[in-house]
Amino acid sequence: MKKTFKILIFTDLDATLLHRDTFKFDEIKDYLIRLISKGIFIIPNTSKTKKEILDFNKELGSNLPYISENGAAINGLDLLNSNLPKELILSREKENLFQVFEITVPIELQNKCKWLSEMDKKKQGLILGLEKEKLKMALDRKYTIPFIFDGSKNEKKELSKIIKKKGLALQEGGRVINLSDKVNKAKALQVFVRFFKKNNKNVKTIAVGDNYNDLDMLKTSEFPCLVFNDKFTLDEIPIKNLITTNKPSPEGWADVIKKALVKVNKN
Repeated sequence: MKKTFKILIFTDLDATLLHRDTFKFDEIKDYLIRLISKGIFIIPNTSKTKKEILDFNKELGSNLPYISENGAAINGLDLLNSNLPKELILSREKENLFQVFEITVPIELQNKCKWLSEMDKKKQGLILGLEKEKLKMALDRKYTIPFIFDGSKNEKKELSKIIKKKGLALQEGGRVINLSDKVNKAKALQVFVRFFKKNNKNVKTIAVGDNYNDLDMLKTSEFPCLVFNDKFTLDEIPIKNLITTNKPSPEGWADVIKKALVKVNKN
């Protein structure tokens, strides 16, 4: 008798499932709905805020569980099982993180960090590619602090080294760097799966991303998928059995998922 299993797809959103510039996913919306109707769980695992992901859920017309702010919080486990918690917080709040940052980081390096919260709305919008309500939702952060680093690569490495000793991290995405707690998408994925397995022992995990801050998540999954990103080559990504595509988002997302599901069903 063939063993049945549940499929969990952990996915980045920006430039992975959503178009890099327009943040739309119209081309694959029907495919997403078909996957959900088949009992496949899609879990956004993204740097986006809670409000942004709820807005995505609304556009999709589905109430998905999700991981927000680069692994800082898990929401919606109770949608999978009423005995599971509604929300799991894995991070300290941003005010706590910033206090540690100010005490720890030399002033010369602090001055290289240009915080989005201190910029005017026009500049914030240009950096994030958002405006009005979408911009407001993106800046409504509880656990991470976005900034642009105005320094050299060596200075950025030094900054990362200093804050790492104090339990903080830099999460570098496609548009900004986020100051965060020592959490990430991979750790949150592992916590999510651990809770999910309390009621579903046989689980297959797929993870989809497009950028450096997704790589740990991809390594943690059984079926890692990379959507095309012209910022780096495959030689830079030391992940075994990586499923790839030459298509950008959102079509690239559907392409790698189709390939991954073929592999999942063969195992």
